[in-house]
Amino acid sequence: MMDTNPVVSFELYVDDLERARAFYETVLGITLRPVTTPPGAATATEMQMLAFPAEVTRTGTGGVLVKMNGMSPGIGGTLIYFATDDCEVQQERAKKAGGQKRIDKFAMGEFGFCSLVIDTEGNVVGFNSKV
Repeated sequence: MMDTNPVVSFELYVDDLERARAFYETVLGITLRPVTTPPGAATATEMQMLAFPAEVTRTGTGGVLVKMNGMSPGIGGTLIYFATDDCEVQQERAKKAGGQKRIDKFAMGEFGFCSLVIDTEGNVVGFNSKV
């Protein structure tokens, strides 16, 4: 039996790293930081990464935006949810930052509320809040 939640990181694939950076920094009110490509993983021209802020001692997981040869963004892949105070706020920010509303804020019972948007790269991402 695991003593942690099963998800420890995520990679969200993008075509335009700077456009995606602008979108997520605007929508989430955060600053992404460059990540050095791991040795042996790929050359710098094949993989570029920007990390979401993360603190290993807190609940939740860290992750990165990745531009990598052979990997494409789009609907139908893995869906990740970002924790927010009110997911409707991020949904509105997403529209202003060039994204599209996918599903309006909806109740998930004991799990709070969720909304879905399509980012500037074509990925569907979710937001989750208690209110």
